[in-house]
Amino acid sequence: MSESAIIPSEEEVKVVKKVIEKKWYAVYTRPRAEKLVCDRVVEMGAEVFLPLQKTYRIWSDRKKLVIKPLLSSYLFVKTSGKEKGEIVKVAGVVKYISFEGHAVAIPENQINNLRLIVNSDARIDVTTEQFDPGDKVEVMHGALCGLTGELIKIGSKSRVIVRIDRLDQNLILKIPKSFLKKT
Repeated sequence: MSESAIIPSEEEVKVVKKVIEKKWYAVYTRPRAEKLVCDRVVEMGAEVFLPLQKTYRIWSDRKKLVIKPLLSSYLFVKTSGKEKGEIVKVAGVVKYISFEGHAVAIPENQINNLRLIVNSDARIDVTTEQFDPGDKVEVMHGALCGLTGELIKIGSKSRVIVRIDRLDQNLILKIPKSFLKKT
């Protein structure tokens, strides 16, 4: 009796690819455990993104450059269903950011926007303040070229707000108006 190979249809292949497709998720960590959790998840072989920023800390006797997480207690992991359960067991992980009990996938373009921001030399302020929706803009010049966000006015200064969905946090960047265009 000969065994014949079963060749999956194109639709079955698409379904399998969709099931094992990895997506970005936000993981909430214990306070000040982001770097440790990042190292542990990398050891597991998962793709991790921990946005870091350089800042100066000033003490009475010195000034020191410190590299700290951009978003306190948040880490981003690109994973699929099976790995997702293993990552939440890592020491220091509190939970996935979820909506109605299900971990919420973060769109790839928002991760790319975060990468643009942390790789630029722009001054970054993080706030949880909610802003009214403004004009959608795209940065056309400078280190953040290609970044999209919402434009708001604070006093007489224009700033771009990059809203990270489902995290309830915004990144505020100082960018000249002349670098922006409406989208």
